[in-house]
Amino acid sequence: MDDDPLVVGRIIGDVLEPFTSYVTLRVVYNNHLDVFNSCEFKPSQIINKPRVDIGGDNLRNLYTLIMVNPDAPSPSDPNMKEYLLWLVNNIPATTGATYGEDIVEYECPRPTSGIHRIVFALFRQRGRQIVHAPRWRKNFNTKDFAEAYDLGLPVAAVFFNCQRESGWGGRR
Repeated sequence: MDDDPLVVGRIIGDVLEPFTSYVTLRVVYNNHLDVFNSCEFKPSQIINKPRVDIGGDNLRNLYTLIMVNPDAPSPSDPNMKEYLLWLVNNIPATTGATYGEDIVEYECPRPTSGIHRIVFALFRQRGRQIVHAPRWRKNFNTKDFAEAYDLGLPVAAVFFNCQRESGWGGRR
């Protein structure tokens, strides 16, 4: 059995195709809360968009960052999956998301029931791109978006779990 947290958390399959990570992706909320696979945050901890640092060694390499909630509005009935929370493109390697172009502004996840998986996926672009914002955030599809913009497979991904402030219990 595979013990990769992206497989165990069903990020691979539900959101992304299997891939090999080869670029460093670091996501930090409030300058001290590092996101690592399967960690948990409450909405009050993630109100402001995070700092996102991207590795690499060549500023000419550009990346697209996608942040989605595949469990919206609830894990038992994810009829809005994937809900697009943030989309940034043309991010140069060795920098962060602030150096890219916000296509869809950051929206803080606000789950109403159950535990939601919040996914950051990083794709390497073939060059500078013009990306059009989707008409709406609900029912976004990361795989289809990557195909439409010829992004290929992700080069890095990380996810965390989030539930409402007073949340307790399972995935519901």
